Amino acid sequence: MSRKLVWIEQKRFRGFGCPECNWRFVPTGAPIGPSFDEMMHNFELQRDKEFALHVCADHARGKSANSE
Repeated sequence: MSRKLVWIEQKRFRGFGCPECNWRFVPTGAPIGPSFDEMMHNFELQRDKEFALHVCADHARGKSANSE
């Protein structure tokens, strides 16, 4: 299965997540770097790494996952 990171907008969450399960990217802190471009790059690296490492089975969707 080829997963693709998507932008999600729900009542209680707006950000990146997996369309196949209930995994959502929640940054561990403020982006770091000496410039805005480097902060964005570091944010994207963290997001992409966490997305690649997540296991969909660990984030199964509940019945209300689509209704938020």
